[in-house]
Amino acid sequence: MAAHPTTAQAIESPYAWMRLVVSLLLMTIGGSGMYSVTVVLPRIQADFGVARADASLPYTLTMIGFGLGGILMGRLADRFGVLVPVAVGAVGLGAGYIAAGLAPNLWLFCAAQGLLIGLLGTSATFAPLVADTSQWFDRRRGIALAICMSGNYTAGALWPPVMQHFIDSVGWRQTYVGMGVFCMAVMLPLALALRPRPPLHVLVPATTAAARQAQPGDRPMGMAPGMVQALLCVAGVSCCVAMSMPQVHIVAYCGDLGFGAARGAQMLSLMLGMGVVSRLASGWISDRIGGLRTLLLGSFLQMVALMLFLPFTGLVSLYLVAALFGLFQGGIVPSYALIVREHFSPREAGARVGTVLMATLFGMALGGWLSGEVFDLTGSYRAAFVNGIAWNVLNLAIVAFLLWRVRSMPAGRPATSSA
Repeated sequence: MAAHPTTAQAIESPYAWMRLVVSLLLMTIGGSGMYSVTVVLPRIQADFGVARADASLPYTLTMIGFGLGGILMGRLADRFGVLVPVAVGAVGLGAGYIAAGLAPNLWLFCAAQGLLIGLLGTSATFAPLVADTSQWFDRRRGIALAICMSGNYTAGALWPPVMQHFIDSVGWRQTYVGMGVFCMAVMLPLALALRPRPPLHVLVPATTAAARQAQPGDRPMGMAPGMVQALLCVAGVSCCVAMSMPQVHIVAYCGDLGFGAARGAQMLSLMLGMGVVSRLASGWISDRIGGLRTLLLGSFLQMVALMLFLPFTGLVSLYLVAALFGLFQGGIVPSYALIVREHFSPREAGARVGTVLMATLFGMALGGWLSGEVFDLTGSYRAAFVNGIAWNVLNLAIVAFLLWRVRSMPAGRPATSSA
């Protein structure tokens, strides 16, 4: 280790980068909880003899648990350090997979998914790791957060085909039990690398434009912290309602257009793949212009891509628009974590990042359902795209207002709380 992790020199040291790699691995493994239930959905429907809607309930409960757990795990990280929630998550995820694999009926399967895998498991490998990463980087904080949060997308690319292979080979129950053992065996040793806590007592100079104009303090952006937090949460919901429209419904949309579900699945894969590129590129950009400006740019470009879905309905054009949408939207969610780190005390990072990220997850859940409702009412996805654009406009308005608040503050305003 090149620098002791309790000194100022530990910021962006080789140790900090090592922690980032460990966090990426933990998020990639923990993210399996989001995608595993979608892979086994047909199997549990057949095994438990339930309708498709009932078989979809475990996914909904997992996402709700994931969102709520982000706040709980964030508070644990603020108080005890990130090692504690990650260790809880490793045990919760492992126990959840094993319990779900042994569940005799759908309701116990739902309980294992929602409480153990979602609330106590996957949530521990998202918001706490994002908040922790933000405190070990200064000049390269944006790209560090982007790399860390790419674990969420790499999990989506890695685990479905791996789990499908084992499900076809040995069955879904054995696969779930095996995943549980794997998670505990691998995640607990990795978590030990995160034992040292961030050097919170060291005042690290702010380097981004936004941070120079508004140091973390008692009144971020010149407003009460609760007001800023609420606005960021509304912005997170609104942008992700818009974001979820193509991500959740592109397969069904392609089916309605006559291209088939397989084409839609390919477009979704392309969209998520471009999302990884977008996260890394947006991280590089945010290190230069700050979190708020990066969020404004990403939100505007996402709206442009949503509008392109309206006139272009050919197969080739939809592939191109799907790629553009992924390229434009992938960096939006990491911007929220960066904004929190730039404008709030790092001592509150875990809980505040967890709350804002919970809002984005709820936005995805709401948007997926709302787009389906709009389709049912109108018989067309055109109105659903327009609905997504309207939510995107709300997000743009909130972010533009927050950026105006920052720009209107005196440059070099001193911090009013210790960082």
